[in-house]
Amino acid sequence: MFKHNDTTIPLDTPFTIDGTSYPANWLRLTSLAEKQAVGITEVADVTTTYDDRFFWGVDSPKLLNDREESDTDGNPMYVKVLGVVDGKPAMVDSTERLVTKGLKSNWTAQVKDTANKLLAQTDWMVIRKAERNIDVPSNTTTYRVAVITECTRLVTAIESAADVSAFIAVVTTQNWPREA
Repeated sequence: MFKHNDTTIPLDTPFTIDGTSYPANWLRLTSLAEKQAVGITEVADVTTTYDDRFFWGVDSPKLLNDREESDTDGNPMYVKVLGVVDGKPAMVDSTERLVTKGLKSNWTAQVKDTANKLLAQTDWMVIRKAERNIDVPSNTTTYRVAVITECTRLVTAIESAADVSAFIAVVTTQNWPREA
């Protein structure tokens, strides 16, 4: 992106500086020195994209760890439940603290759900072994161990992530085994 003073000069658009008109392709065809000679500077484009799984906006990461909520005066907040106030139904505080779940909690639950769904496909073989003593095929046993190992690796790494960048590195390198 190019600017003259505080004005952005769009590419492939004719523009005028101090009464001199420049053609649409001038910025593409001239050297940086020629641009600077007329007061044009090159400015890095502002990044406007972000991964909404991990960020609310550019440079605005989502909450990493769970947070117990407090009101503006610093008083703890509690989960609201239906109760009775002055003989009428009303929402009242429970004894359970209000907690906003962070990325770690949400993704740990997702990883465990994925592992459970992968294991569910072969659970019948484990039940058959327990009920009728029919062996589970070795490739199925190997697959199940690999699923559990990957789940454990991910949960441990998620819990250990010190910041959002480290967290992203963990969850974007999931390596679930292929079916048995």
